[in-house]
Amino acid sequence: MLLCLTLLSLVYGLLACDTETDSTDSFKSTGIVCRITRPAALVLNEQTTQVIQAAFKHAKYPDMKGEKSVMFIGKVSYGLNNLEIFNLSIGKSEVDLIQDGVIKVDIHNVSASFKGTLYYGYGGWLVNVGHSVDFEIESHIDLQVNTRLYCGEANRVVADTSDCYLTFHKLLLHLQGDKQPSWIKRLFTDFVSYTVRLVIKSQICKEINNLANILAEFIQQRAGLFLSSGDIGVDISVTNSPVLTADHIESHHKGLLLYKNVTSVIEESVFSPDLLTESRMLYFWISDQVLRSLVMAAHDDQRLVQLIMGQELKELFRNHHTRGILHKIFSSEDPEAKLWSLTTPQLSVSPLGTIVRTLTAVEIRTNSSQPEAHRLYFETDIEVIVQASYSSKKLFLDTKPALITIQNLSTSNRDQQGEDEDMDYFKELVQKIGIPKVVSYLENGLTELMNRNGLHLFEIINPQVITEKGYIIIQLDFGFPHHLLVDFLKRAL
Repeated sequence: MLLCLTLLSLVYGLLACDTETDSTDSFKSTGIVCRITRPAALVLNEQTTQVIQAAFKHAKYPDMKGEKSVMFIGKVSYGLNNLEIFNLSIGKSEVDLIQDGVIKVDIHNVSASFKGTLYYGYGGWLVNVGHSVDFEIESHIDLQVNTRLYCGEANRVVADTSDCYLTFHKLLLHLQGDKQPSWIKRLFTDFVSYTVRLVIKSQICKEINNLANILAEFIQQRAGLFLSSGDIGVDISVTNSPVLTADHIESHHKGLLLYKNVTSVIEESVFSPDLLTESRMLYFWISDQVLRSLVMAAHDDQRLVQLIMGQELKELFRNHHTRGILHKIFSSEDPEAKLWSLTTPQLSVSPLGTIVRTLTAVEIRTNSSQPEAHRLYFETDIEVIVQASYSSKKLFLDTKPALITIQNLSTSNRDQQGEDEDMDYFKELVQKIGIPKVVSYLENGLTELMNRNGLHLFEIINPQVITEKGYIIIQLDFGFPHHLLVDFLKRAL
C-alpha cells in the first residue's frame, strides 16, 4: 500500500517500466494495479508547498556578472555574489490532472527575499576590488509546473518538469538596506533585476526537477522495502507507462515473486480498467496469482511453522476437555506443540472470499528433555474461506471452515489409525482451538510486518477488501502522509 501512497504523494515519479505500448497486451501480465483518483490528488496537494519551499531554499544560485554602457559614465561592470534566500512564504497550491497526461501544479503568491553582495566598477571587470555593497531583493512570484511521466534510461519512469514557468509580479532591488532610490539603485535595478529573474527561474525549475527524481528513487526504495520480508520480495516494475486521465492516475505492475532462484509468471491476468471505479481515493487490484506465489515462498522459506510451548499451550486447552495421551501431555510441566504445513497451501479467490486449503501436521508432546516423553501426531487437511479487513491499525482475518479431515493419527503408545470417535474429537480440536490460534498468529504477524514498514503511520479511512474470481480489490480513503514528506525532505536535503 505504501507504493501508491508514496508513488503520487507529491505527484512525481514511478518505478521501473518496460517499453510496451499495447496496454491490452500488458494487462495480460499485470499482477498489481494502483489507481489514485482526483480527490486523492487534492489531499496530497495539501503539502506541496513544502516541497516548493525546499526547492527555493535548496537551490544553488550562481554568481552573476554583467556589464552595461551608461551615458556619461561609460562601461559599468558588476557582479552579484553569494545570492541566497532568507525569507520565504507561499500562499497556496493547486493541482489538476489534465487528460493528455499532464499533472499541472500552480503555486500562487510566493513571497521571497534574497540577499547578497554587489560588486561594481567602471571600465572593466573587478574581482574582489573596487566598490561593493550588500543588497536585498524582494520578489512576488507565481509558479506553474507541468509534470509528465515517461520511461527514461535503464527502464525507469522519470518525472519531466521542464515545462516550468515563473511569473514575477514584483522584483525590487534594495542596496545597503536603503529603501529610498539612489543613483546606484537607479543604475542597477533594471539590468540587474533582468539577470536575477533568469537565474532564479533557471535554478528553481532545475531544483524542482532534481527533487522530483530524487523522490522517484526514494519511492522505489521505500516501495521495495515495504513489499519485502527477508529473502521474499515482489517485482513491482510496471508493465507499461502510467495512464493519466482527468479523473485518475493508474499504474500497472508485474507483481512477480522475487525469492532466491524461484521465478513466477502472471498468466492471462483478468485485469480490466473497468473493474475499478473512481468513488474512493485509492485502489489496489491484486491477482490471486501474486498471492499464490507469496504463499509458495512462505512455505519454502519455512515461514509456515509454529511452535507453542508451556503455559501458552496449556492456556489454549484451559476450557477444553483433554483425555488419554493428551491429558498426560498437559499434565506435564512443559508441554509443547509444533504445527507446520506439509505441502504448499492452495489459494484461490472467489466472491465468497479467499479460499485456502492446506495439509498441516500437528505434533503435541511433552518436553523432549523429560525421561518419559509422550507424543501425539496427526495430519489435518483443512479448507477455510477467509475474509480480510483492516481497522484500528490491525489486520483481521475472519475464517469459515469448509473442510476438516484427520489422518495418520499416531501416539507414542500406539501406531495405528484412530477410532472414529478420536477423529471427531480431533476435528473439534482443530476447529475450535487450532484454526483460531493459527489465525491469531497470522493476524499479529502480518500486522507487525506491515507496521514495521510504516503502514501504521498512515491515516487509512474505511478500507474495504472485495474478493472476486481471480482477484482482490482494496479500496480506501486516506489522510495526508506527513511522515513520508518529512522523511523524504530529511533525506533529500
